[in-house]
Amino acid sequence: MTAFRHALRLHQSRWREANGHPSGTQPIVPRAGKPSRPVGSRLPLDYARENGANFLTPGALAAVRARTSTVEPHQTFDHQRVWADLLWSPALAFNLFGDLAADLATADRVVHHLWPDAPGTVSQVRFAHSPGRLDPAYTNNLRAFDAVFALDHGIVGVDVNYHEWAKPEIPRPENLARYREVAEQSGAFGPSPLEVLEGRSELAVMWLEHLLLLSMLQHPCRAWSWGRYVVVHPVHNSDIAASCARYRTLLADDSTFASITLEQVVDALPARDALRDRYIP
Repeated sequence: MTAFRHALRLHQSRWREANGHPSGTQPIVPRAGKPSRPVGSRLPLDYARENGANFLTPGALAAVRARTSTVEPHQTFDHQRVWADLLWSPALAFNLFGDLAADLATADRVVHHLWPDAPGTVSQVRFAHSPGRLDPAYTNNLRAFDAVFALDHGIVGVDVNYHEWAKPEIPRPENLARYREVAEQSGAFGPSPLEVLEGRSELAVMWLEHLLLLSMLQHPCRAWSWGRYVVVHPVHNSDIAASCARYRTLLADDSTFASITLEQVVDALPARDALRDRYIP
């Protein structure tokens, strides 16, 4: 993973230089009298906000401006990184799907190309979205999807990973009863998966976001009768790919879970050439 992540950092830095953008720093906003260092895979924040340089198309930029101008209840949204961090996966989500938010006919074609069994038509594309953070009717936590495709009584919740690795985490112990309830009611899991998933594991985030999707299917409002949680990752991100493969072994029914490579998604999109140049070394 180290060589892969270094390659992506270098690729983003070269893309920035080739497009004439200045280099950013760590921290993103330097503080007077505090140390900082240049980071080639970042942009200066004020420059990035003014020029929208992290975003490849007018549709992507419009989508991020719309999202950053609204606040979902209890949201945690890193405005600095979405504008200035060229490696930030939530920013990649806007570049992948921002054009589709304003063109639902194309969004529908893309979704049914990638997931042919998705029912109905796409009615909305949302970003950094949760149906209810800290809501016990869902999973009572702060998890959200990087992108969401809403269909007729269906939902595709997308988690985008670029240079990330599957960091081991521990689900909140006070929420475990709710997590067990959603998991058991779903029928998605095989025998004894909670022995793995309730402890410290690299699968924690994947499990919690999958549970969020499953809780939507179980919600009393009955707004969703079909759903799928999808993990997107570059083909050479072996860490996320291995985590997806391991997670799938814990499922008795994987119809609500899928993984797909970034390259497959990019090939289905109208801006494929710009996306390949930007994100795929």
